[in-house]
Amino acid sequence: MKKILGSVALAAMATASPVFADTYPDQAVTLVVPYGPGGASDLAGRALAEVAPEYLGQPVTVMNKPGAGGMNGARSVTEADADGYTLLLARVGMALSPAVTPGNAVPHDAYTFLGALEATPMILAVRADAPYDSVDDLIAAIRDSNGAMTYAASGATAIDGFTTQALLADSDLDPLTAATLVPYKGGGALATALLGGHVDFVAMAAGSLMPHIASGDMKPLMVFAPQRMDALPEVATASELGFEKAGQIAGWSALYGPKDLPAEVIETWDGVLGQVAQNDQWQELADRRGSISTIGTVEMADYAQSQYDLFHDMAVEFGYLPQ
Repeated sequence: MKKILGSVALAAMATASPVFADTYPDQAVTLVVPYGPGGASDLAGRALAEVAPEYLGQPVTVMNKPGAGGMNGARSVTEADADGYTLLLARVGMALSPAVTPGNAVPHDAYTFLGALEATPMILAVRADAPYDSVDDLIAAIRDSNGAMTYAASGATAIDGFTTQALLADSDLDPLTAATLVPYKGGGALATALLGGHVDFVAMAAGSLMPHIASGDMKPLMVFAPQRMDALPEVATASELGFEKAGQIAGWSALYGPKDLPAEVIETWDGVLGQVAQNDQWQELADRRGSISTIGTVEMADYAQSQYDLFHDMAVEFGYLPQ
C-alpha cells in the first residue's frame, strides 16, 4: 500500500505554532493501554514506548487500564486534557465495541486519530492431525456437519467470534448456526481448547497460535491480515482467497488522543511515527510478536470509520442489533 500522510497531519503542519512546537513535549507522555499486561495491545504499547522517546525527546510511560472490553482505558483518555500528554494505545475494540454495543461503549470517533501502528494477524487453524488441508476442506466439512462442528472464541461479538462468522457468511452459511461457538476466556484458553480436541477449529490472534504452529501441533489454513505473514509466507490471506467480509478483518493497533488535540501535537507525533516506522528495533519487535507495521499506510480516521461500519453492518446482518 502507498504511504499516505493524513490530511489532518497536513493541516497541522500548515498551522503549527512555533511557540507550542518548541515546548511540546516538555514532560513524559502517558500511553494508556486499555487491556491487561502481556497481551497483544500491551506488547504493542511497550514497543512504542521503547522506540518513540528517541524521536520524541521525552519518556513514554505505559499505564495499563483494563476493564469493560477496553472501554475503561479508552474513556479515561477521552476525558483527559487535550494537551498531548495522555494518549491511547487503541485496538480494534475501539471500533468494534461501539459498533455492537453502542449504548455502553465510547463512540468510535471520540478521539484525535494520530496514526496506525500495526496489524496483528488472525489465523484460521486446526489441529495438525485434522483431515483439512485448506479452507475449502474445512468449509465443506462445516457444511456437511449441520452445526455439529465447533470453534472456540471469547464471544460471539468479539473479534475472534466475528472472524469465523464472517467466514461462514462469505461461504453462504448461516453465521450463527452453521458451526457452534464454544466460549473461552483469553487467547491461551482458546488455543488449549483446540489442542485438547474440545473444538474443531479456531480463527484467532496469531500470537497465541504461532508457538503451536511452529511446534507442528497446529495447521494454519488462512490468515486474516492485510498481507501474508513473513513467518507463514505460504499461507494465503482471506482477501487473496476471495472472502469479502473476512478479508476486512484483522487485529490492529493505533495511536489515539483526546478529541481536539492541538495541531502542534498532531504534527509532532506525525514526525515521530514516521521515524518509528523506519526504526530497526520497531520492525524487529513487530516481527517478534507476529505483527505487521502499518505506520503511514492508511488514513487512520477513515480506517477507523470503515472498521466501525464493517462490524456494525455485520452485527445488524447477523441479528445482534435491530435492522
